[in-house]
Amino acid sequence: MQKTIEIFPENLELMTLNMGPQHPSTHGVLQLVIDLEGEVVRKITPIIGYLHRGKEKTAEVKTYHQFIPYTDRLDYLSPMSNNYAFVSTVEKLLGIEVTPRATYLRTLLCELARISSHLLWLGSQAMELGAATVFLYIFREREIIYDLFEAISGHRFTVSYMRVGGMARDIPDGWLEKVQAFTDDFPKRVTEYEDLLTLNEIFLQRTKGVGMISAADAIDLGLTGPCLRASDVGWDIRKSNPYLAYGELDWEMVVGTGCDVYERYLVRMEEMRQSNRIVQQCIQRMPDGPVNIDNPKVIYPPRDNVHKSMEDLIHHFMLAYEGFRTPEGEVYNSIEAPKGELGFYIYSDGANKPYRLKIRSPSFVNLQTLSKMCTGRLFADVVAVIGSLDIVLGDSDR
Repeated sequence: MQKTIEIFPENLELMTLNMGPQHPSTHGVLQLVIDLEGEVVRKITPIIGYLHRGKEKTAEVKTYHQFIPYTDRLDYLSPMSNNYAFVSTVEKLLGIEVTPRATYLRTLLCELARISSHLLWLGSQAMELGAATVFLYIFREREIIYDLFEAISGHRFTVSYMRVGGMARDIPDGWLEKVQAFTDDFPKRVTEYEDLLTLNEIFLQRTKGVGMISAADAIDLGLTGPCLRASDVGWDIRKSNPYLAYGELDWEMVVGTGCDVYERYLVRMEEMRQSNRIVQQCIQRMPDGPVNIDNPKVIYPPRDNVHKSMEDLIHHFMLAYEGFRTPEGEVYNSIEAPKGELGFYIYSDGANKPYRLKIRSPSFVNLQTLSKMCTGRLFADVVAVIGSLDIVLGDSDR
């Protein structure tokens, strides 16, 4: 269990320190109001809302397809996962089942997004604790993933690649071979990161026994993702409630018992290896066939579609502009995003846009565990703890 540090007498006056909302160690525009007794944290209050995004209200005036680019900008470090979480919720409302090729391609892309997200977490966590070299190393691999995303979507960062009913387009020739080359090389890169950090004495002192949270407390506070699994809770939606092709593939859920910052590091490192394993299996089993369902009311007309008349052109344009209509009702769907459970709730009144939309973002929920992890620890530990949560404020201020 975590040991609280008692150095100063109880009657010592507390000092209130404002950390953020612009400090880079807060991982975005997050303000932390910290009450300190000397250097010991007695109370910490996260304050969010500086981005003023309002995406949930924006969705009410956008058709379902028009809202897809907004999902890229939630957790902007894993836009493919955001795309899938939203379109799969709409597909659940419509009762749509995508093609086998789209299923495996989505699985592959979500795992590449997980690797990319975990890499940036690793680099930023290491740099904030003094290991700048790792931050430079991880961009070597991220650049390759960016190139892969650009080749299929035309964008490196905010991809907007997935569609309700399928994908924007099929993958180009030779793309899977490039992904295979990346997965063949990636395991030895992970070993390089581990050689720099896993037994590094300074890294161990800054992370072992820091930011402790028990399994019971993690569950009570709604913690999800690698942070939850590092507290000895075997919950991964990909295993617990399989979707896409995860139930057909051979991979292992990573669970740790340390409950601290160091264990969260170990869990994410092994998760990258498991994601690489999933991607390789998706390449080997990738089915042939279309990536989109055959329903012109849902799927936009293909870019290479040759219109035989102006009437056809106008008809397809109106279908794309007006959007499809969903049945009345409500639906919730969640996935295992890199940072934890990402869920979308949609209430439909039968229009071509949501009447109400609610996003269950992991960064927002995981932030409430910060006080539990930091109270009684030194101020310097706050940086290590908040880094281990891997939050993105675009995901919180949704």
